[in-house]
Amino acid sequence: QVQLVESGGGLVQAGGSLRLSCAASGRTFSNYAMGWFRQAPGKEREFVAGISSSGGQTYYADSVKGRFTMSRDNAKNTVYLQMNSLKPEDTAVYYCAADFGSRTVITGKADYWGQGTQVTVSS
Repeated sequence: QVQLVESGGGLVQAGGSLRLSCAASGRTFSNYAMGWFRQAPGKEREFVAGISSSGGQTYYADSVKGRFTMSRDNAKNTVYLQMNSLKPEDTAVYYCAADFGSRTVITGKADYWGQGTQVTVSS
C-alpha cells in the first residue's frame, strides 16, 4: 500500500502561483512513477502532469505546458507541482497518483490516489 497526501492548494488570483506537494508513505517511493490529475465541477478527471520514478522524464498536458512544472525529491518521498500563470480554468481539485509504470499513471489507471487538494483561481 502507498498512502498519498496532497497539500498546498488554496485561493489565488489569476496570474498567480501555487506549489502543490504530495507526500508518500508505505512503500519505496523511488520505485513509483507519479502523476497529478485534476477534476473541475461537472467535468471528468484529467491528466495534468507525470514524472518517472527516477525523475528523469516528465510529461504534461498541453493545457499546462510552459506554466506548470512537476518535480520529485525521492529523499523526502515527495512530488511537487509548481503552478505559475494560473488561470480561472485551472480551478479544480488536484489529485496525485502513484503506480509502477509512467504510462499507467499518465492514463489515469494508477493504483494509488490521494484525497485531493482544492485550487481556486479567481479572475
